[in-house]
Amino acid sequence: MPGVSARGLSLEQRRQLAVNLTRVLARYRSIVDAYIIEFFTDNLWGTLPCSWQEALDGLNPPQLATQLLGMPGEGEVVRYRSVWPLSLLALKSTACALAFTRTPGFQTPSEFLENPSQSSRLTAPFRKHVRPKKQHEIRRLGELVKKLSDLTGCTQVVDIGSGQGHLSRFMSLGLGLLVKSIEGDQRLVQRAQRLDQELLQALEKEEKRHPQVVRASPRYSPHHVVRWVEPTALCEELLLPLDTSPQSRARLLLTGLHACGDLSVTLLRHFSCPQVVALASVGCCYMKLSDPGGYPLSQWVAGLPGHELPYRLREGACHALEEYAERLQKSGPGLRTHCYRAALETVIRGAQPELRRPGVQGIPRVHELKIEEYVRRGLRRVGLDPQLPLNVAALQAHQAQENRVVAFFSLALLLAPLVETLILLDRLLYVQEQGFYAELLPIFSPALSPRNLVLVATKRPLGEALSLLEMEDS
Repeated sequence: MPGVSARGLSLEQRRQLAVNLTRVLARYRSIVDAYIIEFFTDNLWGTLPCSWQEALDGLNPPQLATQLLGMPGEGEVVRYRSVWPLSLLALKSTACALAFTRTPGFQTPSEFLENPSQSSRLTAPFRKHVRPKKQHEIRRLGELVKKLSDLTGCTQVVDIGSGQGHLSRFMSLGLGLLVKSIEGDQRLVQRAQRLDQELLQALEKEEKRHPQVVRASPRYSPHHVVRWVEPTALCEELLLPLDTSPQSRARLLLTGLHACGDLSVTLLRHFSCPQVVALASVGCCYMKLSDPGGYPLSQWVAGLPGHELPYRLREGACHALEEYAERLQKSGPGLRTHCYRAALETVIRGAQPELRRPGVQGIPRVHELKIEEYVRRGLRRVGLDPQLPLNVAALQAHQAQENRVVAFFSLALLLAPLVETLILLDRLLYVQEQGFYAELLPIFSPALSPRNLVLVATKRPLGEALSLLEMEDS
Protein backbone atom coordinates (compact mmCIF):
# COMPACT_ATOMS: atom_id res chain seq x y z
CA MET A 1 0.00 0.00 0.00
CA PRO A 2 1.15 3.56 -0.60
CA GLY A 3 1.58 5.85 2.35
CA VAL A 4 3.65 8.59 3.88
CA SER A 5 7.38 8.05 4.22
CA ALA A 6 8.49 8.35 7.84
CA ARG A 7 11.91 9.42 6.63
CA GLY A 8 12.80 13.10 6.71
CA LEU A 9 9.60 14.56 8.20
CA SER A 10 10.22 17.76 10.13
CA LEU A 11 9.09 18.10 13.74
CA GLU A 12 6.10 20.20 12.67
CA GLN A 13 5.14 17.67 10.00
CA ARG A 14 5.29 14.86 12.54
CA ARG A 15 3.13 16.83 14.96
CA GLN A 16 0.57 17.62 12.27
CA LEU A 17 0.48 13.97 11.22
CA ALA A 18 -0.29 13.01 14.82
CA VAL A 19 -3.13 15.56 14.86
CA ASN A 20 -4.58 14.15 11.64
CA LEU A 21 -4.31 10.56 12.84
CA THR A 22 -6.08 11.22 16.14
CA ARG A 23 -8.89 13.03 14.30
CA VAL A 24 -9.43 10.21 11.81
CA LEU A 25 -9.28 7.47 14.44
CA ALA A 26 -11.70 9.37 16.67
CA ARG A 27 -14.12 9.81 13.76
CA TYR A 28 -14.12 6.10 12.89
CA ARG A 29 -13.67 4.75 16.43
CA SER A 30 -16.86 2.69 16.15
CA ILE A 31 -15.25 0.63 13.37
CA VAL A 32 -11.72 0.11 14.72
CA ASP A 33 -12.91 -0.44 18.30
CA ALA A 34 -15.48 -3.09 17.35
CA TYR A 35 -15.01 -6.79 18.06
CA ILE A 36 -15.88 -8.81 14.98
CA ILE A 37 -17.27 -11.62 17.15
CA GLU A 38 -20.01 -9.15 18.16
CA PHE A 39 -21.04 -8.62 14.53
CA PHE A 40 -24.52 -10.02 15.15
CA THR A 41 -25.02 -9.28 18.85
CA ASP A 42 -24.17 -5.58 18.34
CA ASN A 43 -25.51 -5.27 14.78
CA LEU A 44 -22.17 -3.96 13.50
CA TRP A 45 -23.37 -3.93 9.90
CA GLY A 46 -26.17 -1.56 10.92
CA THR A 47 -23.65 0.91 12.35
CA LEU A 48 -22.30 1.62 8.85
CA PRO A 49 -23.87 4.34 6.71
CA CYS A 50 -26.52 2.95 4.38
CA SER A 51 -24.54 4.09 1.33
CA TRP A 52 -21.52 2.11 2.58
CA GLN A 53 -23.68 -0.96 3.11
CA GLU A 54 -24.94 -0.74 -0.47
CA ALA A 55 -21.39 -0.39 -1.84
CA LEU A 56 -19.90 -3.24 0.18
CA ASP A 57 -22.84 -5.65 0.31
CA GLY A 58 -22.35 -8.56 -2.03
CA LEU A 59 -18.67 -7.97 -2.69
CA ASN A 60 -16.80 -11.26 -2.70
CA PRO A 61 -13.44 -11.57 -0.88
CA PRO A 62 -11.21 -10.92 -3.95
CA GLN A 63 -13.23 -7.79 -4.71
CA LEU A 64 -12.74 -6.60 -1.13
CA ALA A 65 -8.98 -7.10 -1.44
CA THR A 66 -8.87 -5.19 -4.71
CA GLN A 67 -11.41 -2.42 -4.20
CA LEU A 68 -11.38 -1.76 -0.46
CA LEU A 69 -7.87 -2.69 0.65
CA GLY A 70 -6.31 -1.53 -2.62
CA MET A 71 -4.37 -4.77 -3.09
CA PRO A 72 -5.31 -6.25 -6.47
CA GLY A 73 -4.03 -9.58 -7.60
CA GLU A 74 -1.14 -9.74 -10.03
CA GLY A 75 -2.18 -8.22 -13.36
CA GLU A 76 -5.67 -7.44 -12.07
CA VAL A 77 -7.41 -4.22 -13.13
CA VAL A 78 -9.46 -2.49 -10.42
CA ARG A 79 -13.09 -2.23 -11.53
CA TYR A 80 -15.92 -1.01 -9.32
CA ARG A 81 -19.31 -2.53 -9.95
CA SER A 82 -21.05 0.63 -8.71
CA VAL A 83 -20.28 4.22 -7.82
CA TRP A 84 -19.01 4.30 -4.26
CA PRO A 85 -20.06 7.11 -1.90
CA LEU A 86 -17.47 9.86 -1.59
CA SER A 87 -17.26 9.34 2.18
CA LEU A 88 -16.13 5.72 1.71
CA LEU A 89 -13.66 6.66 -1.03
CA ALA A 90 -12.33 9.44 1.21
CA LEU A 91 -11.84 7.01 4.07
CA LYS A 92 -9.94 4.62 1.81
CA SER A 93 -7.71 7.42 0.47
CA THR A 94 -7.12 8.84 3.95
CA ALA A 95 -6.18 5.44 5.39
CA CYS A 96 -3.59 5.02 2.64
CA ALA A 97 -2.28 8.59 2.80
CA LEU A 98 -1.75 8.84 6.57
CA ALA A 99 -0.17 5.46 7.28
CA PHE A 100 3.60 5.06 7.27
CA THR A 101 4.63 3.18 4.17
CA ARG A 102 5.98 -0.27 4.97
CA THR A 103 7.33 -0.90 1.48
CA PRO A 104 11.13 -1.35 1.54
CA GLY A 105 13.48 -0.79 -1.37
CA PHE A 106 12.84 -4.27 -2.77
CA GLN A 107 9.79 -6.30 -3.72
CA THR A 108 10.66 -10.01 -3.50
CA PRO A 109 13.61 -10.67 -1.21
CA SER A 110 16.32 -11.77 -3.62
CA GLU A 111 17.75 -14.13 -1.02
CA PHE A 112 14.81 -16.53 -1.49
CA LEU A 113 14.55 -16.57 -5.28
CA GLU A 114 16.49 -19.81 -5.61
CA ASN A 115 15.07 -21.58 -2.55
CA PRO A 116 12.06 -20.18 -0.62
CA SER A 117 13.23 -21.80 2.62
CA GLN A 118 16.93 -20.90 2.54
CA SER A 119 18.40 -17.42 2.38
CA SER A 120 21.18 -17.25 -0.18
CA ARG A 121 22.68 -14.37 1.79
CA LEU A 122 23.37 -16.54 4.86
CA THR A 123 25.76 -19.48 4.91
CA ALA A 124 24.38 -22.87 5.88
CA PRO A 125 25.57 -22.76 9.54
CA PHE A 126 23.64 -19.52 10.16
CA ARG A 127 20.49 -20.91 8.55
CA LYS A 128 20.35 -24.03 10.70
CA HIS A 129 17.44 -24.05 13.19
CA VAL A 130 16.23 -20.73 11.74
CA ARG A 131 13.01 -20.41 9.75
CA PRO A 132 12.99 -18.34 6.52
CA LYS A 133 11.17 -15.40 8.13
CA LYS A 134 13.74 -15.22 10.90
CA GLN A 135 16.64 -15.69 8.43
CA HIS A 136 15.42 -12.62 6.57
CA GLU A 137 14.97 -10.63 9.78
CA ILE A 138 18.29 -11.39 11.45
CA ARG A 139 20.24 -10.70 8.27
CA ARG A 140 18.53 -7.41 7.51
CA LEU A 141 18.53 -6.07 11.08
CA GLY A 142 22.01 -7.43 11.81
CA GLU A 143 23.49 -5.68 8.78
CA LEU A 144 21.75 -2.43 9.69
CA VAL A 145 23.09 -2.66 13.25
CA LYS A 146 26.59 -3.24 11.89
CA LYS A 147 26.39 -0.13 9.71
CA LEU A 148 24.90 1.92 12.54
CA SER A 149 27.62 0.67 14.88
CA ASP A 150 30.31 1.80 12.44
CA LEU A 151 28.67 5.21 11.97
CA THR A 152 28.34 5.91 15.70
CA GLY A 153 31.57 4.36 16.98
CA CYS A 154 29.74 1.77 19.03
CA THR A 155 31.89 -0.57 21.14
CA GLN A 156 29.15 -3.04 22.15
CA VAL A 157 25.70 -4.12 21.05
CA VAL A 158 23.03 -5.06 23.59
CA ASP A 159 20.31 -7.35 22.20
CA ILE A 160 17.32 -7.08 24.54
CA GLY A 161 14.73 -9.87 24.55
CA SER A 162 17.15 -12.03 22.59
CA GLY A 163 15.19 -15.29 22.86
CA GLN A 164 17.15 -18.18 21.35
CA GLY A 165 19.88 -15.78 20.28
CA HIS A 166 19.56 -16.01 16.49
CA LEU A 167 20.13 -12.28 15.96
CA SER A 168 22.91 -12.13 18.56
CA ARG A 169 24.72 -15.07 16.96
CA PHE A 170 24.61 -13.51 13.52
CA MET A 171 25.83 -10.13 14.79
CA SER A 172 28.65 -11.61 16.85
CA LEU A 173 29.82 -14.71 14.98
CA GLY A 174 28.81 -13.47 11.55
CA LEU A 175 29.51 -9.74 11.64
CA GLY A 176 32.22 -9.53 14.31
CA LEU A 177 30.31 -7.34 16.77
CA LEU A 178 30.70 -7.56 20.55
CA VAL A 179 27.22 -8.54 21.72
CA LYS A 180 25.56 -8.88 25.10
CA SER A 181 22.26 -10.80 24.93
CA ILE A 182 19.66 -10.21 27.62
CA GLU A 183 16.73 -12.62 27.95
CA GLY A 184 14.43 -13.29 30.90
CA ASP A 185 13.63 -16.93 30.15
CA GLN A 186 16.46 -19.15 31.39
CA ARG A 187 15.38 -22.05 29.16
CA LEU A 188 15.76 -19.88 26.08
CA VAL A 189 19.17 -18.71 27.25
CA GLN A 190 20.33 -22.28 27.78
CA ARG A 191 19.18 -23.23 24.29
CA ALA A 192 20.90 -20.13 22.88
CA GLN A 193 24.18 -21.18 24.50
CA ARG A 194 23.88 -24.69 23.03
CA LEU A 195 23.23 -23.22 19.60
CA ASP A 196 26.26 -20.93 20.03
CA GLN A 197 28.50 -23.93 20.56
CA GLU A 198 26.94 -25.81 17.67
CA LEU A 199 27.51 -22.86 15.36
CA LEU A 200 31.11 -22.41 16.51
CA GLN A 201 31.84 -26.05 15.75
CA ALA A 202 30.24 -25.73 12.31
CA LEU A 203 32.27 -22.60 11.53
CA GLU A 204 35.49 -24.31 12.64
CA LYS A 205 34.75 -27.25 10.33
CA GLU A 206 34.18 -24.83 7.45
CA GLU A 207 37.53 -23.16 8.13
CA LYS A 208 39.30 -26.50 8.05
CA ARG A 209 37.64 -27.37 4.75
CA HIS A 210 38.56 -23.99 3.25
CA PRO A 211 41.86 -22.93 4.85
CA GLN A 212 42.51 -20.48 2.01
CA VAL A 213 39.54 -18.29 3.09
CA VAL A 214 40.74 -15.51 5.39
CA ARG A 215 38.37 -14.54 8.17
CA ALA A 216 37.15 -10.97 7.55
CA SER A 217 36.53 -10.05 11.20
CA PRO A 218 37.25 -11.33 14.70
CA ARG A 219 34.88 -13.91 16.10
CA TYR A 220 33.11 -13.33 19.42
CA SER A 221 30.43 -15.51 20.95
CA PRO A 222 27.46 -13.60 22.40
CA HIS A 223 27.59 -12.99 26.15
CA HIS A 224 24.27 -14.23 27.50
CA VAL A 225 22.60 -12.82 30.61
CA VAL A 226 19.41 -14.11 32.23
CA ARG A 227 17.55 -11.00 33.36
CA TRP A 228 14.02 -9.65 33.19
CA VAL A 229 14.11 -6.01 32.15
CA GLU A 230 11.45 -4.04 34.01
CA PRO A 231 9.62 -1.47 31.87
CA THR A 232 9.58 1.22 34.56
CA ALA A 233 13.14 1.03 35.94
CA LEU A 234 16.62 1.29 34.50
CA CYS A 235 18.45 -2.02 34.25
CA GLU A 236 22.06 -1.68 35.38
CA GLU A 237 23.03 -4.99 33.76
CA LEU A 238 21.87 -3.68 30.41
CA LEU A 239 24.30 -0.74 30.70
CA LEU A 240 27.34 -2.64 31.97
CA PRO A 241 30.13 -2.96 29.37
CA LEU A 242 31.73 -6.32 28.64
CA ASP A 243 35.12 -4.65 28.33
CA THR A 244 35.88 -3.30 31.82
CA SER A 245 39.47 -2.24 31.23
CA PRO A 246 40.28 1.27 32.57
CA GLN A 247 41.05 2.68 29.14
CA SER A 248 37.78 1.38 27.69
CA ARG A 249 34.90 3.83 27.24
CA ALA A 250 31.60 2.08 26.66
CA ARG A 251 29.52 3.22 23.70
CA LEU A 252 26.44 1.01 23.58
CA LEU A 253 24.01 0.30 20.78
CA LEU A 254 20.66 -1.12 21.93
CA THR A 255 18.63 -3.36 19.65
CA GLY A 256 15.57 -5.56 19.83
CA LEU A 257 14.01 -7.70 17.12
CA HIS A 258 10.25 -7.55 17.65
CA ALA A 259 10.72 -6.46 21.24
CA CYS A 260 7.30 -7.30 22.63
CA GLY A 261 4.99 -4.71 24.17
CA ASP A 262 6.69 -2.63 26.85
CA LEU A 263 10.12 -4.00 25.95
CA SER A 264 10.31 -1.59 23.00
CA VAL A 265 9.41 1.25 25.35
CA THR A 266 12.12 0.12 27.76
CA LEU A 267 14.74 0.41 25.02
CA LEU A 268 13.64 3.99 24.38
CA ARG A 269 13.85 4.90 28.06
CA HIS A 270 17.38 3.49 28.32
CA PHE A 271 18.42 5.41 25.23
CA SER A 272 18.74 8.60 27.25
CA CYS A 273 21.55 7.06 29.36
CA PRO A 274 24.96 8.59 28.53
CA GLN A 275 26.55 5.19 27.73
CA VAL A 276 24.06 4.61 24.90
CA VAL A 277 24.90 6.17 21.53
CA ALA A 278 22.42 4.49 19.20
CA LEU A 279 19.30 2.34 19.04
CA ALA A 280 17.69 0.10 16.42
CA SER A 281 14.37 -1.32 17.56
CA VAL A 282 11.59 -3.21 15.79
CA GLY A 283 8.49 -3.37 17.98
CA CYS A 284 5.47 -5.66 18.03
CA CYS A 285 2.53 -6.79 20.20
CA TYR A 286 1.16 -3.29 20.77
CA MET A 287 -1.80 -4.71 22.69
CA LYS A 288 0.65 -5.65 25.48
CA LEU A 289 1.68 -2.05 26.07
CA SER A 290 0.97 -0.86 29.60
CA ASP A 291 -1.91 1.57 29.84
CA PRO A 292 -0.82 4.07 31.00
CA GLY A 293 2.97 3.86 30.67
CA GLY A 294 3.55 2.26 27.28
CA TYR A 295 1.56 4.77 25.26
CA PRO A 296 1.55 7.71 24.85
CA LEU A 297 5.20 8.53 25.53
CA SER A 298 5.46 11.98 23.98
CA GLN A 299 4.01 15.09 25.55
CA TRP A 300 2.67 16.17 22.17
CA VAL A 301 0.52 13.09 21.55
CA ALA A 302 -0.58 12.96 25.20
CA GLY A 303 -1.99 16.47 24.79
CA LEU A 304 -4.09 15.67 21.71
CA PRO A 305 -7.83 15.05 22.12
CA GLY A 306 -8.75 11.56 20.98
CA HIS A 307 -5.23 10.16 21.35
CA GLU A 308 -6.39 7.23 23.48
CA LEU A 309 -5.86 3.77 22.00
CA PRO A 310 -7.84 1.10 23.88
CA TYR A 311 -6.81 -2.54 23.79
CA ARG A 312 -8.93 -3.41 20.75
CA LEU A 313 -7.30 -0.73 18.60
CA ARG A 314 -3.78 -1.77 19.62
CA GLU A 315 -4.59 -5.43 19.02
CA GLY A 316 -5.93 -4.64 15.56
CA ALA A 317 -2.69 -2.82 14.70
CA CYS A 318 -0.85 -6.14 14.98
CA HIS A 319 -2.74 -7.79 12.13
CA ALA A 320 -0.97 -8.49 8.87
CA LEU A 321 -2.80 -6.52 6.18
CA GLU A 322 -0.86 -8.07 3.30
CA GLU A 323 -1.47 -11.59 4.57
CA TYR A 324 -5.20 -11.01 4.97
CA ALA A 325 -5.44 -9.47 1.49
CA GLU A 326 -3.79 -12.60 0.12
CA ARG A 327 -6.33 -14.74 1.95
CA LEU A 328 -9.11 -12.64 0.43
CA GLN A 329 -7.67 -13.09 -3.05
CA LYS A 330 -7.62 -16.85 -2.57
CA SER A 331 -11.16 -16.74 -1.15
CA GLY A 332 -10.55 -19.82 0.96
CA PRO A 333 -13.16 -21.38 3.23
CA GLY A 334 -11.11 -20.37 6.29
CA LEU A 335 -12.53 -16.86 5.95
CA ARG A 336 -15.82 -18.06 7.44
CA THR A 337 -14.25 -18.48 10.90
CA HIS A 338 -15.17 -14.92 11.97
CA CYS A 339 -18.77 -15.45 10.88
CA TYR A 340 -19.06 -18.75 12.76
CA ARG A 341 -17.53 -17.25 15.89
CA ALA A 342 -19.90 -14.26 15.72
CA ALA A 343 -22.85 -16.66 15.40
CA LEU A 344 -21.56 -18.62 18.41
CA GLU A 345 -21.49 -15.38 20.40
CA THR A 346 -25.24 -14.94 19.88
CA VAL A 347 -25.89 -18.39 21.33
CA ILE A 348 -23.55 -17.77 24.29
CA ARG A 349 -25.30 -14.47 25.10
CA GLY A 350 -28.68 -16.16 24.87
CA ALA A 351 -27.65 -18.90 27.29
CA GLN A 352 -25.59 -16.78 29.69
CA PRO A 353 -25.94 -13.02 29.03
CA GLU A 354 -23.16 -12.00 31.41
CA LEU A 355 -20.61 -14.17 29.53
CA ARG A 356 -19.16 -11.86 26.89
CA ARG A 357 -16.42 -12.56 24.38
CA PRO A 358 -15.05 -15.69 26.13
CA GLY A 359 -11.90 -17.18 24.71
CA VAL A 360 -12.64 -20.19 22.50
CA GLN A 361 -9.78 -22.58 21.95
CA GLY A 362 -9.14 -23.25 18.30
CA ILE A 363 -11.66 -25.56 16.68
CA PRO A 364 -9.89 -27.53 13.96
CA ARG A 365 -11.08 -27.68 10.34
CA VAL A 366 -13.82 -25.10 10.84
CA HIS A 367 -14.49 -24.92 7.11
CA GLU A 368 -15.56 -28.57 7.07
CA LEU A 369 -18.18 -28.11 9.81
CA LYS A 370 -21.80 -27.13 9.55
CA ILE A 371 -22.42 -24.00 11.55
CA GLU A 372 -24.51 -25.82 14.17
CA GLU A 373 -21.68 -28.36 14.67
CA TYR A 374 -19.23 -25.52 15.19
CA VAL A 375 -21.55 -23.87 17.72
CA ARG A 376 -21.91 -27.06 19.76
CA ARG A 377 -18.15 -27.54 19.89
CA GLY A 378 -17.73 -23.90 20.85
CA LEU A 379 -20.27 -24.18 23.66
CA ARG A 380 -18.36 -27.10 25.11
CA ARG A 381 -15.12 -25.09 25.03
CA VAL A 382 -16.60 -22.22 27.05
CA GLY A 383 -18.13 -24.53 29.64
CA LEU A 384 -21.75 -24.44 28.43
CA ASP A 385 -24.04 -27.35 27.59
CA PRO A 386 -23.33 -28.38 23.97
CA GLN A 387 -26.80 -29.92 23.80
CA LEU A 388 -28.59 -26.61 24.21
CA PRO A 389 -31.50 -26.33 21.77
CA LEU A 390 -30.34 -24.33 18.75
CA ASN A 391 -32.28 -22.20 16.32
CA VAL A 392 -30.68 -23.68 13.23
CA ALA A 393 -32.59 -21.38 10.89
CA ALA A 394 -31.22 -18.31 12.70
CA LEU A 395 -27.70 -19.73 12.56
CA GLN A 396 -28.02 -20.38 8.83
CA ALA A 397 -29.28 -16.82 8.37
CA HIS A 398 -26.12 -15.62 10.10
CA GLN A 399 -24.01 -17.84 7.85
CA ALA A 400 -25.65 -16.25 4.81
CA GLN A 401 -24.09 -12.94 5.92
CA GLU A 402 -20.54 -14.31 5.80
CA ASN A 403 -19.44 -11.80 3.17
CA ARG A 404 -20.75 -8.92 5.28
CA VAL A 405 -18.68 -10.12 8.23
CA VAL A 406 -15.60 -10.32 6.02
CA ALA A 407 -16.34 -6.84 4.60
CA PHE A 408 -16.63 -5.25 8.06
CA PHE A 409 -13.43 -6.92 9.24
CA SER A 410 -11.67 -5.72 6.08
CA LEU A 411 -12.89 -2.19 6.76
CA ALA A 412 -11.44 -2.30 10.28
CA LEU A 413 -8.21 -3.74 8.93
CA LEU A 414 -7.96 -0.88 6.44
CA LEU A 415 -7.74 1.52 9.40
CA ALA A 416 -5.43 -0.62 11.55
CA PRO A 417 -2.16 0.73 10.03
CA LEU A 418 -3.18 4.20 11.24
CA VAL A 419 -3.03 2.92 14.80
CA GLU A 420 0.46 1.48 14.31
CA THR A 421 1.54 4.74 12.66
CA LEU A 422 0.32 6.77 15.64
CA ILE A 423 2.13 4.51 18.12
CA LEU A 424 5.41 4.69 16.20
CA LEU A 425 5.01 8.42 15.54
CA ASP A 426 4.57 8.94 19.28
CA ARG A 427 7.90 7.18 19.82
CA LEU A 428 9.65 9.37 17.26
CA LEU A 429 8.29 12.49 18.93
CA TYR A 430 9.32 11.18 22.36
CA VAL A 431 12.93 10.78 21.22
CA GLN A 432 12.89 14.27 19.72
CA GLU A 433 11.50 15.73 22.92
CA GLN A 434 14.55 14.30 24.70
CA GLY A 435 16.75 16.31 22.34
CA PHE A 436 17.84 13.34 20.19
CA TYR A 437 17.30 12.18 16.61
CA ALA A 438 15.11 9.37 15.32
CA GLU A 439 13.87 7.96 12.01
CA LEU A 440 11.74 5.01 10.93
CA LEU A 441 12.87 2.80 8.06
CA PRO A 442 11.06 -0.14 6.41
CA ILE A 443 13.59 -2.92 6.76
CA PHE A 444 11.84 -6.26 6.15
CA SER A 445 9.60 -7.54 3.39
CA PRO A 446 6.06 -6.95 4.76
CA ALA A 447 4.95 -10.21 3.15
CA LEU A 448 7.43 -12.07 5.38
CA SER A 449 7.42 -9.81 8.42
CA PRO A 450 4.46 -7.42 8.79
CA ARG A 451 5.97 -5.48 11.72
CA ASN A 452 8.79 -4.25 9.54
CA LEU A 453 9.56 -0.66 10.60
CA VAL A 454 12.80 -0.18 12.52
CA LEU A 455 13.17 2.86 14.75
CA VAL A 456 16.74 4.16 14.48
CA ALA A 457 17.77 6.69 17.13
CA THR A 458 21.10 8.49 17.60
CA LYS A 459 22.48 11.18 19.88
CA ARG A 460 23.82 13.14 16.91
CA PRO A 461 22.24 13.63 13.48
CA LEU A 462 23.41 11.17 10.87
CA GLY A 463 22.56 13.45 7.97
CA GLU A 464 23.31 11.92 4.59
CA ALA A 465 24.89 8.91 6.29
CA LEU A 466 21.36 7.74 7.12
CA SER A 467 20.98 6.65 3.51
CA LEU A 468 23.63 3.99 4.17
CA LEU A 469 21.17 2.27 6.50
CA GLU A 470 18.46 2.00 3.82
CA MET A 471 19.67 -1.26 2.41
CA GLU A 472 18.39 -2.52 -0.91
CA ASP A 473 18.61 -6.19 -1.74
CA SER A 474 20.27 -6.58 -5.11
